[in-house]
Amino acid sequence: MSVVSNKAPCLSGVGVTKVFGFGNHKTVAVDHVDFAFDEGEIVSLVGESGSGKTTLAKMLLGLIKPTEGEIYFQGQKRDLSSGRKRQEYWRNIQAIFQDPFSAYNTFSKIDTVLLDCIKMRGGRHLPREKKVEMMEEACSFVNLKFAELTNKYPFELSGGQMQRLMIARIFLLKPKILVADEPTSMIDACSRATILDYLLKLRNETGMTLIFITHDIGLAYYVSDTVYIMQHGKIVERGSADRVILHPQDAYTRRLISDVPKIHEEWDLSTV
Repeated sequence: MSVVSNKAPCLSGVGVTKVFGFGNHKTVAVDHVDFAFDEGEIVSLVGESGSGKTTLAKMLLGLIKPTEGEIYFQGQKRDLSSGRKRQEYWRNIQAIFQDPFSAYNTFSKIDTVLLDCIKMRGGRHLPREKKVEMMEEACSFVNLKFAELTNKYPFELSGGQMQRLMIARIFLLKPKILVADEPTSMIDACSRATILDYLLKLRNETGMTLIFITHDIGLAYYVSDTVYIMQHGKIVERGSADRVILHPQDAYTRRLISDVPKIHEEWDLSTV
């Protein structure tokens, strides 16, 4: 499934750390991690709740600042020192979040959500007919009909439809990197497979780097080229999906794998 290039990593970090609080009340959420994500690669950051994976994702997106360390974008030290530079960075990196119900502005109609994406890609002055054509194409990509969505609000949609609309946004924006933070955890099993298929299809069509943030090690094995395992803010294991999942070296990785229920075996609840 890999379409990884031989170029320098599109996103990398050295000694990236995030500390919340001070003194005796400080919490080290991410602890001196190094990473390198290649162009076109599918990566999964895997860990339990509290492992630091979502905090790392927020630093990758530029939503919070690292306490220490440096993040590099396309081989250059990332600079988010001004609003213009942040806007430019966000043209190239976008996210799909875990909770589709809180990912939208309650007061913005679906038309506005999609038109903002077109404007962000420089299409502000396109004719109205062209913008509608682009929105119809984006909705069609995720099996939605724009004619049935126009003038509606996102909260009028189901959770699965909201996640598909998020992917339609990404279709319009076409970023170089997409961070998907537990994108299927709050929707039903049928919609989950559909969302994954759309994400992988989008990645195959655009060549973007896709970064999954997940606790689901089975999902990581199914979709990923490379897997990073996080525990207590540290990356304890990394490598190809086959190497990490089929031949795990770290005890924590082995525990995560053993915790996956298998219907044909008696469940071991001793680690719960």
